[in-house]
Order: sequence, then structure tokens, then C-alpha cells
Amino acid sequence: MNAATVTEAQVREALRGVNDPEIGRSLVDLDMVGPIEISPGGAVTVTIQLPTPAYPRRERIPQAIEAVLAAKLSGVGPVEIRLTSKVKGKQSGGAIGLKIQNVIAVGSGKGGVGKSTVAASLAVGLQMSGARVGLMDADIYGPSIPHLLGVNQRPEIVEQQGPDGQSIRRIQPIDAAGLKVMSIGFMIGAAEPVIVRGPILHRTIQQFLQETAWGELDYLIIDLPPGTGDIALTLSQLVGLAGAVVVCTPQQLALLDAVKAINMFNKVKIPVLGVVENMTGEIFGRGGAKQKAAEMGVPFLGEIPIDAQIRVNGDAGQIRNSFAEGSPSRAALINVCEQTAIQIARTLLETPAMPTLEIL
Repeated sequence: MNAATVTEAQVREALRGVNDPEIGRSLVDLDMVGPIEISPGGAVTVTIQLPTPAYPRRERIPQAIEAVLAAKLSGVGPVEIRLTSKVKGKQSGGAIGLKIQNVIAVGSGKGGVGKSTVAASLAVGLQMSGARVGLMDADIYGPSIPHLLGVNQRPEIVEQQGPDGQSIRRIQPIDAAGLKVMSIGFMIGAAEPVIVRGPILHRTIQQFLQETAWGELDYLIIDLPPGTGDIALTLSQLVGLAGAVVVCTPQQLALLDAVKAINMFNKVKIPVLGVVENMTGEIFGRGGAKQKAAEMGVPFLGEIPIDAQIRVNGDAGQIRNSFAEGSPSRAALINVCEQTAIQIARTLLETPAMPTLEIL
């Protein structure tokens, strides 16, 4: 086939033979193929829209496209692949009208497994990939997100226009280098205990969700309290969660509690996106969480090494430094972020679209 005779329709048809390496279905069927431009000389430019900016090993897609076009369209000119992204989501506004594509709960069966560090790292990593991200600290009794991010301002109250045109008051989340953050830790002293009963606890969670000016977000990460309390139930009633990430360490005691957390999320109808094994290494061992995830049929999102520098960065309020070039934990943290994001996209893209009913 002469390059000058190649048409957009032929290129698009050839791309049906290219499967997304993560989802395993045709890029065309997944509606990931955007505009196709063909120059008079036969050069082809294809735009591919990824379902998340945190797409793992994205270089595989251009390589596959170039190989297929070269094989199916003989004589095709130079091929340029442009990768863009648009986050797929559930529009998790629920009954309270949030403009958030995906709400992700991060929980654990017990304390001391690094849940808040993983939640903060997940939020930072997704934001650094180019996504619009918020981080909500729902660990009311032990808020640690402000310390991990090195922010301690008191939130301001702003006036916004409501859907009916009336002025409404909203809490302005703290901006942590582009990451929107809300925590009760911003409103109390660092050494001041939070002593509240259940109804007030639930009201606080609702306020943080409904009365905070989150704006439009791709991801809202919620750091849950440790254990299997009923905050998850409150969230399931307020918003449609994309799913939950369960954090645990490799040893058997932590795994027993992680199983309880997974079962809790299942009971309140929150999908489990997967398990993260934190503090992997000589002290706690390795592979326990991965094995348990396989036994329970739950995705494994990766392991994070027991790296003293992660602790140092958290203590200094510089959790972002764990993503810096040369950081020994950088690759592991990025992998967890990418696997979480692609798991959400996979769940959405693998679910068949509901047929459109014609109303007579």
C-alpha cells in the first residue's frame, strides 16, 4: 500500500489490532484512539488518550502501534504517537454533589502499618503524575496528614455561589504544593486530643466532604482510621467510592487484621482495589501480603521497602522527597500509585456499558 493512499479509516481499522497492555482489549474498542492526522507525504500522527496520567510503562503503547501499522499498512510514512490522558471515573459525588471522578479510601486492619504514610504518598504520587488530587484526613482521633506534608495553616472560610444562585460558605482546603488537603489536625493543637462521640465523628466526616471547596478533582484520597470502625459505612452512604486500598505489613499478625479490613469493605459494598505491602524487608519479612491477596482474589498493588529515609521524610514533613530522583523508595512508590490508578481504570473499562433504553 502506498503511503499517499493511506486513509484515516485504514489506520483506525489497523489499530483494532493493538490491545491496551493493561486492559487487554483493543484501543479502538476502549475508545482510547483520538484524532488521526495524515500528511500529504503519508506521515501519520495518532493521538491516544490514556485513562490516567499515572499509566504504568506507557512506552509500550507507541511501540505496539508502530509495529502494527508497519506490518498492516505497507509503505506507511513516519508515525508519531501523541499520548494524552483523561481520568476515567465514577463521578463519585453521591448524594452530596461532589465533582470528583474517583474517591479512594485507604484503610488498614490495625494501626502501626504505615497507612497514613501510604495514603499521603498515594496522593502525592498521583498529583505529581499530573492528576488533580485531594487528600482528606478521616483519622479524626490521630490526624497525621498535616505533619507528613509539613502544613499547619488554619483553613479559611470562603463564599461560593450555590446551584440555586445563593451564596454558600465553604471550607477552603489547604494547598500543599498543588495538593488539596483537609484534616481536623489543622483546627486543633498538635498535642490536643480529639474527644468526640460517634454522631459528632460522622458529622465531621460529612462536613469535610460536603462543606469543603474541593472543586473538580480526578482523585480524592481518604485516610481512614485504623481498624474496622464504621467510618467506612459512613463514606459508603455519602459517596460512591471507586474503591479501597488496604495497607498491611508482611507478618502474620498484620495479615490477620488486613483480612478483617478486606471483609469489612466487602460488607459495606466498597470495592477493594487491592493490597499494599508496606515495610517490606528483613524485619517484617516479604511476600506475606502478596500471598494473602492471591488467596482472597484481591489485586496486589505492590510492596514498599522498609526504608529509613521514608520515615525521615515523614518526620520532616517532606514526604515528597521520597519521590525524588535517587530515592531508594521512588520506584516502589510510583509503582503503587500507578497500579492503584490503573486498577480503577481497569474496573471501569472492563465493565460493559449499560444499554441505552429508548423511552417511547
